[in-house]
Amino acid sequence: MHLVNDGQHPKMEPMANIRTHNLGYPRIGEHRELKKSTELYWQGKLSREELEETGRTLRRQNWLKQQAAGIDLIPCNDFSFYDQVLDTTCLLGNIPPRFGKPAVADLDTQFLIARGSRGAGETCEDACGCPTGSVSTFASEMTKWFDTNYHYIVPEFRSDTTFQISATKIFDEFSEALALGIHAKPVLIGPVTYLSLGKSQEAGFDPFSLLGELVTAYEEILGRLAALGATWIQIDEPILALDLDDRQRDAFLEAYPRLAKAAGSSKLLVASYFGELRENLPLFLGLPVAGLHFDGVRGVAEIPTLLEKFPAEKILSLGVVDGRNIWKNEFETSLAMLTNVSER
Repeated sequence: MHLVNDGQHPKMEPMANIRTHNLGYPRIGEHRELKKSTELYWQGKLSREELEETGRTLRRQNWLKQQAAGIDLIPCNDFSFYDQVLDTTCLLGNIPPRFGKPAVADLDTQFLIARGSRGAGETCEDACGCPTGSVSTFASEMTKWFDTNYHYIVPEFRSDTTFQISATKIFDEFSEALALGIHAKPVLIGPVTYLSLGKSQEAGFDPFSLLGELVTAYEEILGRLAALGATWIQIDEPILALDLDDRQRDAFLEAYPRLAKAAGSSKLLVASYFGELRENLPLFLGLPVAGLHFDGVRGVAEIPTLLEKFPAEKILSLGVVDGRNIWKNEFETSLAMLTNVSER
């Protein structure tokens, strides 16, 4: 990374061992193609194949833009027709019983969970992918993603909840990128955040009692990604930026040794974001993974402590671009931060 000396800015020599990546790329399209196509599909004015082709086109455009910009690790599975939590629910086969138990949780399954069905006599095109003649089925709850204006479909947990791989999206999109000559970095919501964001549907039931079986499903996912050739896999655990209780802390300690082993030849990068980690910093730094991502924008005040305690054997990923800011990034601020971190 370097700056050209234009007479106003000092020349900056390339930083050693610096690679660039991002946590995820906007998926809606420059002209809101995804929103328009999805709404036309729901209205029965666009076929499913046409909707999926819109998705393929947007993914290809996004990957090639990032490649042309020089991004070293380009994310995949950051694209979604609805939201990433719902994608994870379908990947894990955690389909609420009222929607049936499809062998494959496909795109129409996602829309059915997100939107519900409107009752007998409506076709999939008229409603949301529901079987013809089905009765009305209420959608799953929707709520805000942390303190952003984005939303996600809340996972539902019961004492009889099981997990098994029921969708191939994450594997298909990795292969899709690979066919373009892009060795992408799959992105996946982590198990502790997934359990934390969901809700029990039974009084007194603790979703964290499902952790063991959930991690088993994640082990299979990581193993398949490693077999496909994934070099890095990003696991998002933004829950680390919030206050954790003992069961959440214990879940991290139980899950990640297993996940690190299951990843095999792939390197795991755990990403925390939305601010400082405070009392969660030691837990974060102690995770048995190859890389750790820290939010250097909202968590900038904690960077000195992070650097002081950061394990020498791990790779640090530092977020320097504010994803919530509509204005161009302040490059001088980012470069000053990176220079300080590189020197340390």
